[in-house]
Amino acid sequence: METTMQKYFHWGAIGSLVALIVLCVLWEMVLAPLKPGGSWLVLKAAPLLLPLYGVWKRDIYTLQWTSMMILLYFTEGVVRGWSDTGGLSSALAWGEAAVVCIYFVCALLYLRPYKRAARKLAKELLDKVKVNTVK
Repeated sequence: METTMQKYFHWGAIGSLVALIVLCVLWEMVLAPLKPGGSWLVLKAAPLLLPLYGVWKRDIYTLQWTSMMILLYFTEGVVRGWSDTGGLSSALAWGEAAVVCIYFVCALLYLRPYKRAARKLAKELLDKVKVNTVK
């Protein structure tokens, strides 16, 4: 059973993932592309489309691996935020890093009760195995 807070974290994860996709596409096609008219770097948004359905459906495994994959986008945002000379491009990079942080926190807080339940179940199973092997 999901709590109200988990629902908020789920919607936060979905919203930030969609926002990151839109930000990446607009950044590389319209707002501050590397080359005028857009660049092939817009394809960096394509891997974000793969987990979108799983995040929408609350798939725990998808939320787990995307919380690690999304850190690549955080790295890009921080590196381009420090290194880009254009003011808009630098601001978009820091925005990308911020949106990634929102997704990461929402995904982890959504998964927290499931991880606790799994840990508790594993502990109970190990205790049961220990009792049975000692006899």
